[in-house]
Amino acid sequence: WMENDDAVIINSKYDLYKFYTGRGNSFVNITGGEVLARVVSFRVRKLDPEAVYFKKNETLVLTAVYDKTKENVLYTCNTDAIGVDTLIYDKKRFRIVEKARSANRIFFTREDYNEFPDIWVTDSTFKKMHRLTDVNPQMKEFLWGTPELVNWTDDLGEKLQGYIIKPENFDPAKRYPVVVYFYERYSDMLYYFSQPYTGHRLCWQQYAGDGYIMFMPDVKYKVGAPGESALRCITSGLRHLVGLGYADSAAIGVWGHSWSGYQTAYMINRTNMFKAAVAGATVGNMTSAYSGLRHESGRARQFQYEHGQSRIGGTLWDSLANYIDNSPIFGANKARTPLLIMAGDEDQMVPWQQSIEIYLAMRRLEKNCIFLQYHGEPHWPEKYPNRLDYAKKIKEFFDTYLKDKPAPEWILDGVEYKGK
Repeated sequence: WMENDDAVIINSKYDLYKFYTGRGNSFVNITGGEVLARVVSFRVRKLDPEAVYFKKNETLVLTAVYDKTKENVLYTCNTDAIGVDTLIYDKKRFRIVEKARSANRIFFTREDYNEFPDIWVTDSTFKKMHRLTDVNPQMKEFLWGTPELVNWTDDLGEKLQGYIIKPENFDPAKRYPVVVYFYERYSDMLYYFSQPYTGHRLCWQQYAGDGYIMFMPDVKYKVGAPGESALRCITSGLRHLVGLGYADSAAIGVWGHSWSGYQTAYMINRTNMFKAAVAGATVGNMTSAYSGLRHESGRARQFQYEHGQSRIGGTLWDSLANYIDNSPIFGANKARTPLLIMAGDEDQMVPWQQSIEIYLAMRRLEKNCIFLQYHGEPHWPEKYPNRLDYAKKIKEFFDTYLKDKPAPEWILDGVEYKGK
């Protein structure tokens, strides 16, 4: 709100509009339609958390994200003018932390994939900046890899984006094994610092340091066909990487968890492009999952399929064909890809029985499928020994099938089920 309730500033998808309360329906685009030229979204960053309104002729600090190139930039604009001025622009991500209460000092962080978000200090002009912390100097001792934005067009003419992490000493004359890791849309995270992690999601540095290319593609979904949407977007992106000369088409793996774990299990029934697949906490059968519960909230899972993330768009009775077509177990007879499934037997979000359904379907069909069950764990392993065990097994699984390394004993023999 503006002073005296004269106007209110409202976000659109990209620009900021000032709507006047005393002039009928009049309004003005105070960021000046910058989106038309550069496709950038602006948001106000309040520097005084106790302020309840903006003053006349006040200078606002704006965070901005470039939709096509992913830079996170800082701008200013005036509440009673049109247009923006650049405060700081770089291929980085900037976040305002705090403004000093009684001094012209602003604390902010700056980061990218391989720059830790240390705290910096500047004044309102952002002309002179000084770094205050150096939290992760040990990063210099590791092969971190290099990010690169990727643009391609799928078979329907849809323009898509994603990014890759190339090995530190990338050789453009060499083709590399690729591991796909995805969850709806990751391209906006191109300039986010990648914190090393051991567990259910990717540790970019570990794989880039061992000669893998990591590929994080965006998926644009069509209601009623979530599995096919993932297949279309991801496989077209991989063909693009092969065309660039980056990817070894005979050494491509895919790894997803939860929602993307389901899509992973679906895709291996529809393509032989993947030589290994990892699906954590996956739904295998939408028809049986539909009337289950999300135990952490007590909500019926029906909402998720009808108008939520699963995007079927109808009930089990008026859209039964979509439930069957999008359920991995009904196409499991066509799978040719070795599959590693993970489930925690105390999962409150995706019933672990869903993983059992797809595992038993794959085993009944004599497919190459391994099931990792972690006792007493929720949606992903939280106990460090289990996180470490899972991360090691995923790496060994990909090394076996994408790098032709000797298979470890757990892949060859496994262990018998001994009860929950």
